[in-house]
Amino acid sequence: MARPDPPEDDDAALFRDAIGEVRRMEDAPPPPRKAPPRPRARMAERDDLDARSEFLRGLDALEPLAAGDTLSHRRDALPARAFQRLKRGQYAAQDELDLHGATAAQAEGLLRRFLADAALHEYGCVRIIHGKGQRADAGAPVIKNLVDRLLRQRADVMAFHSAPPAQGGTGAVLVLLARRR
Repeated sequence: MARPDPPEDDDAALFRDAIGEVRRMEDAPPPPRKAPPRPRARMAERDDLDARSEFLRGLDALEPLAAGDTLSHRRDALPARAFQRLKRGQYAAQDELDLHGATAAQAEGLLRRFLADAALHEYGCVRIIHGKGQRADAGAPVIKNLVDRLLRQRADVMAFHSAPPAQGGTGAVLVLLARRR
């Protein structure tokens, strides 16, 4: 049976005419529901927060360094001869990070990422420019002290020492990294 042509101004009739005959679906699947949120790694987040808290407590426990103080640390596993070479600047820095202008929180994040990247590329020696901190409000250079404490706590840092004068002096530090196994 043919339908009569719908009047031009009846939109609903035009629509029904355009789609044709419709039949009801009895067992239509339910509409898709919103995907559940991705699970969070709450334990890892808590571990990271605990580690940061412990790091900050470690900063408070040690005597702060002054602007002209030399940064120096060596693990027992590193031979004294290799440490002497580091102190004299005889290792070529394979990468460099400049922390000038960064806040303490920014510097910590940048330093952690830089060291992770250096380990990924298997660099043996890197230079970190922290500045002397002579414009620090309380007199203690914040970034220099942060770099000192963070490097002491990392297992992949074999040794570090303030750079020779030609490479930045007490405003930079050369870091000797452990090789990945």
